[in-house]
This record gives sequence, structure tokens and C-alpha cells, in this order.
Amino acid sequence: MYIFIIFLILGVMFLVYKKIKSKKPKNLKLDKFKNKLQSTQTNIERIFLREEEKTFSNPNINIYIGIYDNEENINRKSNIHRARLSKFKKSKLNGEMIFQDDQQRIYKFNNGKKVYL
Repeated sequence: MYIFIIFLILGVMFLVYKKIKSKKPKNLKLDKFKNKLQSTQTNIERIFLREEEKTFSNPNINIYIGIYDNEENINRKSNIHRARLSKFKKSKLNGEMIFQDDQQRIYKFNNGKKVYL
């Protein structure tokens, strides 16, 4: 009787062990991909990328470069500004619409007159 109970307990422990062992990922690359896909940092990065795409595709959206922006943000924003200038021939930077003519000169309008920068 005691032997039967011992074998029963060992059998249950073996089944529990097998169940836990089977939950471990078989493919580590797949598990890494799933974790990255579900991470909040990745979702935040996707939101910023969508926001940058909107800003890049519309030259009327203001790009604000402040004095407290770090160098990486300034470079990113200025690259978006330059890309919009070359694609649309206009871009809004710090509340001012800036234009580019056919000879690649940059100007803005001040009181109805072109002021080259």
C-alpha cells in the first residue's frame, strides 16, 4: 500500500515536471522576437516613428527646436526639415514657413518680401 502511494506521488511529480519543462521555449530566437514585439519600449518607438512619418509627409506641421533639446533630437529634427525643404520646397520651422527656390536658395517672407537666409 505504501509502495503504491510512493509510486503515485512520484508519477504526479514526474507529470508536473514534464508539464513545466514543456512550457520552456524551444526556439530562443522566436521567444526573443515575441518579447520584443510585446515590449512597451518597442511600442513607444513605433509611436515616435509614426509621428515622425506624419511630420515628414506634411510641410505645414511645425518643427520646434528648443534650447533644451539634446544634440540627437536637434539633428533628427533638422534632417526632417531639410528633407521637407528638398521634397516640398517649403517647411515650417519654429513657427516660420521657410521656402527653397529652384537655385537651392533658402528664403522666408517678411512683410510680403523675400528675405534670403
